Amino acid sequence: TVTFTDGEAFAANVTGSDPYADLAVLSANAPQYKYKPLNIISSSTLRVGDPVIAVGTPLGLTGSMTSGIVSALGRTVSVDWSSYAIADCIQTTAPINPGNSGGPLLNYQGEVVGVTSYVAITSQGVAAQGLGLAIPSSTILRETEALITNGSYNSHPWLGISGTDMTFEMAQTMNTNVTYGVLIAQVTSGGPADKASLQKDDIIIAINATSIAMRIRSMDDLSTFLEEYTLPLQTVNVTIVRNNQTMILPVELGTRPPPT
Repeated sequence: TVTFTDGEAFAANVTGSDPYADLAVLSANAPQYKYKPLNIISSSTLRVGDPVIAVGTPLGLTGSMTSGIVSALGRTVSVDWSSYAIADCIQTTAPINPGNSGGPLLNYQGEVVGVTSYVAITSQGVAAQGLGLAIPSSTILRETEALITNGSYNSHPWLGISGTDMTFEMAQTMNTNVTYGVLIAQVTSGGPADKASLQKDDIIIAINATSIAMRIRSMDDLSTFLEEYTLPLQTVNVTIVRNNQTMILPVELGTRPPPT
């Protein structure tokens, strides 16, 4: 059901969803005059420190508003319904609680820059206490047409690896000077990385697609770059360090498999 601010409720159906972005589209049978759309702008305009407002129904308290700042961008968030994380999330100090999910994250001009999502753990497996998370509006703008038209979004790129952030201690153990990047822990057999000859213990330190390049410091960087700037079947150049030798390998990205 969908309940409007005047208290009237109407039946609704889920007409599209994407579990990889924690987004869904609803269709309700309410009369047109009930709807008052919000303006959505690209979250690429956000910077750490920008003030934001979250509106929702935390713990069942209808019409609540909280405020805070953008405390980080490009977070990768693990979820319990999928083996794949949600990439490129906004981290905010605005308090987010169960019931906030699906509510807008707004800038001080009242424009939507994200959709709040109550996700309990981050990519490091730490309980998300004292911070809020939101799906960026750039993801909403990218997916909305497909979710409405097709009922799903199937253009998430897939590299076909699992990995961990490099650290100084890991670099010492591996006898390498590379203290940043993504250490590949596993390469999916037959996946894009496997076909491009990436291997376990390779360290990804940079990636570029067309004219866009990024230094890869962590899994957050890698996941955000792939989600923001690439599509399935696109070829990217991945810079790795293998046995203290730097190599550049072209990889044709695949389409992320269904959630498991």
